[in-house]
Amino acid sequence: MATKAGVSTATASRALNGKSTVDPILAARVLSAAAELGYQPNGPARNLRRQETAVLALIISDVENPFFTSIARGVEDVAQAVGYSVVLCNADENPDKERRYIDVAIQERVAGVVLSPTGTATNVDALTTRGTPLVAVDRHLPDASADMVLVDTKQAAKEATAHLISQGYDQVGCITGPIGIPTADDRLAGYKDATRAAKRRYSAKFVRRTAYRADGARDATIDLLTQDERPDALLVANSTMAIGVLEALSELDLRLGEDVGVVAFDDAPWAPLVNPPLSVVSQPAYDIGKVAAELLMARIADSTRTFTTTTLRANLITRGSSTRKR
Repeated sequence: MATKAGVSTATASRALNGKSTVDPILAARVLSAAAELGYQPNGPARNLRRQETAVLALIISDVENPFFTSIARGVEDVAQAVGYSVVLCNADENPDKERRYIDVAIQERVAGVVLSPTGTATNVDALTTRGTPLVAVDRHLPDASADMVLVDTKQAAKEATAHLISQGYDQVGCITGPIGIPTADDRLAGYKDATRAAKRRYSAKFVRRTAYRADGARDATIDLLTQDERPDALLVANSTMAIGVLEALSELDLRLGEDVGVVAFDDAPWAPLVNPPLSVVSQPAYDIGKVAAELLMARIADSTRTFTTTTLRANLITRGSSTRKR
């Protein structure tokens, strides 16, 4: 494996154990070579002295959302390459379920946890007190001692809103998640920034906050689009919500892209298949999981590492749902 990666045996060993002294480029080559060769170190033996199992707990917010399943794939690919298994836990945006899964992770002595926090109610004190390695993904943990992998969704929301304005939509609205969920707050903040930058009037009556669910977004969209003064474009906070928005447009007999422009977060597999295709803010979900797992491996090997926050960039993909015919 060291030969395939073009490094020394010592460097390969340090990389597989997550040592911080290994150059990140070399470490990536070693992990790639390990995956190609099907290398599986003796994880249980390696962790026996720490009385831990070679298992990682992945606690995500919503297993039905393709964004989180892509994160899970990224975590699993890295973990499997170095001999760890992954247990998937669905918190379902429920702080109580999240708390129970954290307790289970501690009871089962997992080697580490990757967590997508449900919101401000998330408490990871039990993990940090025990010294269980932890990486937070998608949503930050402001007061926790943990590595984090995030996406600059505030900037992405600003760019998406600016795009809708540039296409000639007169009043852009926003459908986002509940108060207290960082991603929901950030996307609303980006929407506000773009509205003000374009010297458009910001009004709370063009904003709806609801659960990250299709049914909530459907009801919010109908509420927005049946009021006396309604938006003619919408920024939507995730792909599950986008399904509810499309249902509402169909019920109201409004044409996507013409009567109401739409940009939604996350490039779900079905997004290019609707008519017209849905414009999206594409987040690097797989890379979030991959980077998180690599950071977790490094933390497991060396608990004294400095905590880091990695912020990735999202990309706006414009399609027919937001491209107005001139």
